[in-house]
Amino acid sequence: MNRTTAHTAVTRRRLLRLAAASATAGTLLPAAGPAGATPPSPLDALKQHAVPLADLDTLARMTGSARLVGLGEAAHSGHEFFILKARLFRKLVAARGFTTFVLEASWSTGLRLDDYVAHGTGDPAQIMREEFQGQYVFWNTEEYLDLVHWMRHYNLTHTDRPRLRFVGNDLGYAGAHAYDLVHDWCAAHRPDLTASLDALYAPLRPALGTEAGIWMGRQLAKDSATRQAEADRADRALTLIRSCHRPDGQAGLAHDLALRTATALTQTFTAYAIPDDRFADRMRYRDQTMADNTAWWLDHTRSKLLLASNNGHIAYTSDNPVEFPEPAGAFLRRRLGTDYVNIGLTFGAGRINALPDFTATQPRTYTVPNARSDHNEHTLNQVDHRDFALDLRTAPSAARTWSRTARPTRSYGLYWSDKHPRTALAHSYDIVAHLHRVKAGRLR
Repeated sequence: MNRTTAHTAVTRRRLLRLAAASATAGTLLPAAGPAGATPPSPLDALKQHAVPLADLDTLARMTGSARLVGLGEAAHSGHEFFILKARLFRKLVAARGFTTFVLEASWSTGLRLDDYVAHGTGDPAQIMREEFQGQYVFWNTEEYLDLVHWMRHYNLTHTDRPRLRFVGNDLGYAGAHAYDLVHDWCAAHRPDLTASLDALYAPLRPALGTEAGIWMGRQLAKDSATRQAEADRADRALTLIRSCHRPDGQAGLAHDLALRTATALTQTFTAYAIPDDRFADRMRYRDQTMADNTAWWLDHTRSKLLLASNNGHIAYTSDNPVEFPEPAGAFLRRRLGTDYVNIGLTFGAGRINALPDFTATQPRTYTVPNARSDHNEHTLNQVDHRDFALDLRTAPSAARTWSRTARPTRSYGLYWSDKHPRTALAHSYDIVAHLHRVKAGRLR
């Protein structure tokens, strides 16, 4: 063997040993790629991973085995946002056995709409006119009325399936229906406490014909001592219901609902009692309450829920921590783990409804132009599909890196604003659904 042959043999043995060691360690020697190859750009990675929203089967599969899916919106009143929520709820009902639609609305409002959906009681158009006022004015739309009618029709035509239910998880308005429910349960099961309960609730209960928006405005106008006294009364009423023994069977379920409704009434007055100069504390309490009420329904009904709310509530991180310290989504993730999955909604341009300022009671329609180049929506709008979804948990590396960077992102709550908070999409959402254009919701 000459020196050249020997050297070649040694080199070959060394390469074989390296390959064997690499395989033992669970890795492979890197394969040679094209000279000068560059990794895909974030936009290319997003295009590769995007799934058209026409394919709701894929979007439903993205939610995995989660029992609670939070679906947000970049503005409270966009037609396409409402339609997507209705479409996804129907898909989850059919494909994954979901039964409950949870809306960012007062608990007492949810009770009234649920009575219609489950039992056919009342007129949903009238209920929505009476209840969806003030901060909830954006929900009084043709789109949501259509959804409520569909839910009732489903229950009538699918008697072999679990009934669909409607829930409000918020605390803004303490409507008369909630007091009636607690009173009726107490009169049936603990008549000895009814007089005490009614005496505590009498100054709190809205008078007949009170409009929800006017009631909420009056609460905020009361002095702090009055608000605290009302919170104390509601809490004493709750203590009475808590003292009652829980019966077995169906009577026990009725007890649970009465207790939760008394809890919801206390939540409302507790929130208003938080001083105005502690606005951030009030908002944190509100988000925690929305999370608690949603989780309560999830636990007590053993069902699957779609939660429809603003992006800022379903998210894991706040885009405005000074005023809104912790979203409901953060509370839900800590409590439920991967049983909670959220979907943030963004859009490129169009028209939305919003209140011009905090003194206004009726929304106006505003035109939203294409996003500037520094916005998240600018990049998302360049993806080939018109409307699409992105699972940020499984996106290619370049897309994940892009989505972890905070950039201006449109987020309209109650009020119109041209200031857009910085949001890192991957830190706030599991999935993002992007719509190129939206129209204003069809207010009634």
